[in-house]
Amino acid sequence: MGIQPGKRERANLWRLLEMARDEDLGSGDVTSAILPPEVHACGRFVARQPMVFCGGALLEAIAAAYDGELRTTPETPEGARVAAGQLLAVWRGPARGMMAAERVALNFLQRFSGVATTTREYVDAVDGTTAEVYDTRKTTPGWRELERYAVRVGGGRNHRRGLYDAVLIKDNHLAVLAKAEGRDPITAAARELERIRPYLGERAFIELEVDSLEQFQTALTLPVDIILLDNMSLEELRTAVAMRDKAGLKGRVDLEASGGITLANVRAVAQTGVERISVGALTHSAGTVDIALDILVD
Repeated sequence: MGIQPGKRERANLWRLLEMARDEDLGSGDVTSAILPPEVHACGRFVARQPMVFCGGALLEAIAAAYDGELRTTPETPEGARVAAGQLLAVWRGPARGMMAAERVALNFLQRFSGVATTTREYVDAVDGTTAEVYDTRKTTPGWRELERYAVRVGGGRNHRRGLYDAVLIKDNHLAVLAKAEGRDPITAAARELERIRPYLGERAFIELEVDSLEQFQTALTLPVDIILLDNMSLEELRTAVAMRDKAGLKGRVDLEASGGITLANVRAVAQTGVERISVGALTHSAGTVDIALDILVD
């Protein structure tokens, strides 16, 4: 069955469905009211372009939000590469309910599949290297769990979920520490890291962002799990990997490249030896794909 949505994703979907249904359906579909209520139809979700399909596992929940008699038959598994014209899923049930749900269902499927398709492009680009592609918090407000799900379906990995489940000290944190402490902010951060680690969850991690090899050298002495190399050149990335390995920290401290990552350069970044590449474009720049719902009367 591959990757399937869990409780978090389904809860996220229901919250969004409530808003989407309200803004689209309002007090009722006045156009479909002309249709006889006893008429049933078959709705075929069809890909109109090549894509990585995502969202079929959520179609049953979307249908239930509109009409409890709508039945969903998946035809293509989550994460499958599909060609234009491929059948993705089928709805059967009252034509009125199907018409009411059509646009919202397509909006969800097209967004999910757009994120999954973009993610797969990046994942394919680093194939054969030791690097993995991660998402970021640059998600559509309110859609985070679902967009993270689409990233996984596309073959990517999820970074921290939010501000609460991992420590990521970035340049702005360091700037505040520098002003408050009046000394090297990375050194100042070290004291705080030792203090907060006992309170972190079992799966939580501590990550520190650096933007120079000088900062990186200091970071290697700190109790961190990941060092984020922000907007570094390929040569700087290779040097950082060599420094980490020489310090005997390979396997203990992962290196993450971030900033300015595109499809054009992601493979070159992966070949520097970093373990992680975070790409905001997986969610903030992913477009929608073209999916149709062809409705036929049974």
